[in-house]
Amino acid sequence: MKDTKQLLHTLTDINGIAGHEMAVKSAMKDYLQSVSDQLIEDNLGGIFGLKEASKGSRSLMISGHLDEIGFMVTKIDDNGFLYFTPIGGWWNQVMLSQKVTVTTDEGKEIRGIIGSKPPHVLTPEQRKTPMQMKSMFIDIGVSSKEEAEDLGIELGNMVTPYSEFEVMGNDNYMTAKAFDNRYGCALAIDVLDNLKDEDIDINLYSGANVQEEVGLRGAKVAANKINPDLAIAVDVAVAYDTPGMTGEMNDAKLGEGPVVITMDASNVAHVGLLKHIKNVAKQHDIPIQLDTTAGGGTDAGSIHVANEGIPTVSLGVALRYMHSNVSVLHTEDYRNSVKLVTEIVKSLNDDTVDQIKW
Repeated sequence: MKDTKQLLHTLTDINGIAGHEMAVKSAMKDYLQSVSDQLIEDNLGGIFGLKEASKGSRSLMISGHLDEIGFMVTKIDDNGFLYFTPIGGWWNQVMLSQKVTVTTDEGKEIRGIIGSKPPHVLTPEQRKTPMQMKSMFIDIGVSSKEEAEDLGIELGNMVTPYSEFEVMGNDNYMTAKAFDNRYGCALAIDVLDNLKDEDIDINLYSGANVQEEVGLRGAKVAANKINPDLAIAVDVAVAYDTPGMTGEMNDAKLGEGPVVITMDASNVAHVGLLKHIKNVAKQHDIPIQLDTTAGGGTDAGSIHVANEGIPTVSLGVALRYMHSNVSVLHTEDYRNSVKLVTEIVKSLNDDTVDQIKW
């Protein structure tokens, strides 16, 4: 396995919202080339490394997604302030006074701040009322529309959260933007790296789709192109181990192992594949957590209904502060998720796939 922290650091630092994943894809391509027999790309930007089976004809798709949540510039006012629309799901309350990066078409990165009013000028009622996103703006430190345009800023530019990758008080805890879902990108690379010198009995397609955060769009394209027999959508899961979350709905915690999603708003886990994953985890003594996510979905939602239907399960790690400028992930959860997916691949052949699909 590659250096976990360095791989995640590199991938989370790259900026790439839905439709603007080019730089993330370029980095993925560099990593995948050395551990794959062949690269598979689709016309929207998805990229997968293929490791061919030494025997057997069935296939497995391991699918993360390249994009992160962010914004898109929709207006530049006369004073050079930028207005925007969300790309992906945001809660207004986590946005004010946060740093962002505006990326021009030429790739120039300009720091900005989502402006906020000081409490001194707010009425008691205003202090209790969340600010609407349509009223928010980005301050890039210029004094006019012309000055903003001279920097190369125009409508349609990508805006991403600005947050540095850091290791926290306990070395196992990491914080960064875009763990959703550069975690899945890193896993796709590490699984191929683990298996590069081994024979496997299933054709493995391991990589990442585009545009998950705006409706699971790229997964539909990639699944149609690859047409796998089985699929695992690799994404993050909600952590419920912080104040205000504990005991509210579910029990997924950092450090307790990968999270297998039995049901979310887009997919019900295929029972045969779910049972197989649980058996592999038990056989190799890999801790796992089971969870449901009624209010969200993953690329499994598009993959499982592609072509004639693809048995699919979503697997991830618990993540704190999802869909904000910062998130927190546990190193051991990442390592165990890589180990689990690696062992799943090694357990599959034509016969086991047929048994799973029943």
